[in-house]
Amino acid sequence: MVSSSALLGIALVELGLVLTPGPNMIYLVSRSISQGRRAGFISLLGVAAGFFVYLAAAAAGLAAVFVAVPAAYTALKVAGAAYLLYLAWQAVRPGGTNVFAPRELPVDRPRRLFAMGLFTNLLNPKIAVLYVSLLPQFIDPDGAPVALQSLVLGLTQIAIALSVNGLIVVFAGGLARFLSVRPTWMRVQRYLMGGVLGALAVKLATDRSRTAAV
Repeated sequence: MVSSSALLGIALVELGLVLTPGPNMIYLVSRSISQGRRAGFISLLGVAAGFFVYLAAAAAGLAAVFVAVPAAYTALKVAGAAYLLYLAWQAVRPGGTNVFAPRELPVDRPRRLFAMGLFTNLLNPKIAVLYVSLLPQFIDPDGAPVALQSLVLGLTQIAIALSVNGLIVVFAGGLARFLSVRPTWMRVQRYLMGGVLGALAVKLATDRSRTAAV
């Protein structure tokens, strides 16, 4: 149905993305520290809903667009590689964002926490690029139906994202205290994730595979 190499590929891409500071991580850490783990997990449910919106769109028709307009596939692949390089630079550049030193947020009700998590994810450029440009790279033109492959790859991405973000919610406070007095660990994390994202960008840019057929 979906090859192990494709599953590993999307897993590595998502791991690199989810461990790189972005809107989702910043919001979840800030909310968990300022309002507690319960608020963090409610916010994470909203983030999860955003992932499923993207997954439904990907399974419903992105591949058909790529088949009809091959140039769009190439353009999105280049854009995806460029964005990964940008994230890699953001991770390693001097003075990069310290996500575990978040701003204080006002106390909000569960419905608002869920909605803010949802819209933070829907408006997150990392997730848009992931589903529009990166995920299609792992679809096999000669394999199972494109929609089914998109569903399996997307669920793999979502499982990793929610697992990592769930751990971040649980340990946000402890990590903030740990990293505040150990800046070397933060630098190691930044350079490691920057290297992973840079390598993925090069692989994506040099991949000559064609878009999947419907």
